[in-house]
Amino acid sequence: MLNGRDPRIDFFRGLALIFIFWDHVPHNPLGLITLRNFGFSDAAEVFVFLAGFASVLAYGKVMQREGYWMACLKILRRTWVLYVVHIFLLAMLMGIVFFANSHVETRDLVAEMGLTHFVTHPQQALTDELLLRFKPNLMDPLPLYIVLLAGLSVVLPLMVRATWAVVGVSLVVYLMAPWMGWNLRAIADGVWYFNPVTWQLLFVLGGAAAIYSQRPRAPETRPLLRQPLFVAALVYVLVAGVITLSWLWPEVHDAVMPATVINWLYPISKTDLSPVRLLHFLALAYVTAKLLPGSTWTQNWPAQQTCRMGRYSLEVFCLGVLLAPLADMVNALAGDAFSMQIFTALVGAGLMALLAAWLEFNKRLAQPKQASPA
Repeated sequence: MLNGRDPRIDFFRGLALIFIFWDHVPHNPLGLITLRNFGFSDAAEVFVFLAGFASVLAYGKVMQREGYWMACLKILRRTWVLYVVHIFLLAMLMGIVFFANSHVETRDLVAEMGLTHFVTHPQQALTDELLLRFKPNLMDPLPLYIVLLAGLSVVLPLMVRATWAVVGVSLVVYLMAPWMGWNLRAIADGVWYFNPVTWQLLFVLGGAAAIYSQRPRAPETRPLLRQPLFVAALVYVLVAGVITLSWLWPEVHDAVMPATVINWLYPISKTDLSPVRLLHFLALAYVTAKLLPGSTWTQNWPAQQTCRMGRYSLEVFCLGVLLAPLADMVNALAGDAFSMQIFTALVGAGLMALLAAWLEFNKRLAQPKQASPA
């Protein structure tokens, strides 16, 4: 059965949204503590995996309750909402970037945000926007989510009934895509920065994890350090963290890393979701799930605010996209002072939390009150 809601999922979705915002503000000191600095994967993998987890969990319940066609209809309706949000978000982002660029004289924010195509070819850019081919910086995750969610309307019944068959097909497509050059068309470099043909595997794995999490299984009684899979995952996470940290000192990295390892490891493609990125995220997710098996730790106040952000991930993500260039503008006007960078990063995260609190407050107001007993 697909039921229940795990607050850990909301927490890590909210945390991923904070990390995405901090990573999108150039020179932000708090960006040094985000996931991308301690391993091969980053918040994008968290976002896509948990999107698959939450989607299969939610629409699987709808399919069980109301049938496949109603679930399909609701998935496509949600996909349309995401598409409309993408169009309006891009329009608002362009307005904010053009405004910020008029106030910053030391840098060209329009070029940095990938909006030159709109300035030089506005009519073509509008067409490309409607076709999801024009995706300035910060906008890539939403079109990816639109395509993956639309695909879920087709594979959801198979996902629920033959989970591992879907995972197997998804894995084959993932392995063939870089070799065959499969990707969707975009402007600039010609392909999507997040290749949906490869990133679909992470979305599918998230859905498979949702289904698996609802099935009864015998509890593991052995200590964690006596579980081979946990130990292997933990070692991989630690080794990846050490390698990633060594990038801060290129001389040390080049001196310590053997040439054969360098040739095998690099480049670590984000576009095609390099296997080392995928394995790092899966190992990290497994270790985290093992170390935090319950949800009692999400009951403290900071965790509750983060969970709330995860429950309203679309709205909070959109706000983060709009706040990033504004924070960059304020930082630039202040000469990129360290204190101002910290201030804008914390204020931005606070505004995202306030938006989630406001949305939840409005949701409670909209709920009909139960009549008191006579």
